[in-house]
Amino acid sequence: MSETVNIYDAKTRLSQLVDRASEGEEVIIARGGRPVARLVALQLPAVERKPGRLRGRVRISKTFDDPLPESFFEFDAE
Repeated sequence: MSETVNIYDAKTRLSQLVDRASEGEEVIIARGGRPVARLVALQLPAVERKPGRLRGRVRISKTFDDPLPESFFEFDAE
């Protein structure tokens, strides 16, 4: 469902109209009763993930799983 909104009303209710567009509604913006723009949700292209892209670039220390020293948990609360 789409709604036609005068440009003056669109300026004063832009946040509300953007919310409605992000929910899938189409909003037509008109100047003097004549449609000039369409506000719709942005469709971002899906990014295809490639497993292993960082292979060889990330190193985990051999001490990663070692317990943290007690000094790590001490802090000065001034």
